[in-house]
Amino acid sequence: MDQLNFPSYGFRFKSSENKVQIFDVIRKKFVVLQPEEWVRQHALHYLIFDKGYPKDHINVEKQLTVNELRKRYDIVVYNTDGSIHLLVECKAPKIRVTQQTFDQIAQYNLQLKATYLMVTNGLEHFYCQMDYEEEKYIFLRHIPDF
Repeated sequence: MDQLNFPSYGFRFKSSENKVQIFDVIRKKFVVLQPEEWVRQHALHYLIFDKGYPKDHINVEKQLTVNELRKRYDIVVYNTDGSIHLLVECKAPKIRVTQQTFDQIAQYNLQLKATYLMVTNGLEHFYCQMDYEEEKYIFLRHIPDF
């Protein structure tokens, strides 16, 4: 897999049925290592080990319904009161982060109402704080520590 714009982490890998798998510390299982999964695992490790987000506040790849369509978000971090602190959208490194990517996460966030958004393809990272009163994003240099 390609080098990403994240710190280096000690991932666990295994090979099964001629496919490389990576251990997901949240789902507590090995998952097939695809380019988007490589980015998702780096984002998870970044949030946990660099930003101090507790593992038990994080959910990965859960289904939600948007405009009667079933979708899956990549990563959600909950506050202790159950509200959503952070919504993360991961793309494969070869996928450019475009307005369409922001439209996708904004559509998910209409239902989820996260305080912060993170969009990454592993090479570029964008962080936003939501301003619901003004109905806009406030772009940030970094995602806040937990």
